[in-house]
Amino acid sequence: MRSIDEIAVVVQARLSSKRIPNKMLEPFAGSTLTDICLEKIKNSKLIKPENFYFSVYEPELKELADRHGVQVWNRSEASANSEGTPITELFDWWEHLSDQYKYVVVVSACCPLLKIDTIDEFIRSYANNDNDGFLSVVEKRNYFWDHNHNLITPWPEGHDIMNTKYVKPTYETAQCLYAGRLDKLGQGIWMGRLYNEGEVGIFPIGEEEAFDIDYPDQLVTIEALYKQLVNK
Repeated sequence: MRSIDEIAVVVQARLSSKRIPNKMLEPFAGSTLTDICLEKIKNSKLIKPENFYFSVYEPELKELADRHGVQVWNRSEASANSEGTPITELFDWWEHLSDQYKYVVVVSACCPLLKIDTIDEFIRSYANNDNDGFLSVVEKRNYFWDHNHNLITPWPEGHDIMNTKYVKPTYETAQCLYAGRLDKLGQGIWMGRLYNEGEVGIFPIGEEEAFDIDYPDQLVTIEALYKQLVNK
């Protein structure tokens, strides 16, 4: 069991995305991905303002944070341009947060359909389990093959044709929500060793909530879906 007060929550953003430059400030459904995410966090029933950090480097994002009244971590230029290795450079706040917190939850701002209730429940579930790390996933019921074209989905006994109704679920990483220990992060281990059974727990979320905007065509299609679902 962990105390909620031991968990910091971080949203990290940058404007130097190579696939969609300036993505976090691009017009999106009458707003921006950043505005949508920060409004969501502010509506949390669980996240306290003092436990939340918006990790950004560019002045435009810092100004936006000021308008929302959220706490800013001044991300380094190296962090903003990092591709993830070493992890301590990408998440350069780890040492600062370690002075006050034991754990951190990172929320992606690139998933506009991710609900605040889901974020809150993810944090609550992480606080109530024993896994070093925690990760959002999407349940899949389908047939999968490995790189050598060998079927890796166990064939459902008693069935002669492919029918996904009888397939046991597998889970795909949803690039939305992550949690881990700050001391492990300082050792260069993010969340935990995924191949060690029980070290990293999984948290299933709705497939549409996991829609992650990485490419220009996704910006258009997910915006249309967002408008439809939000209006509904």
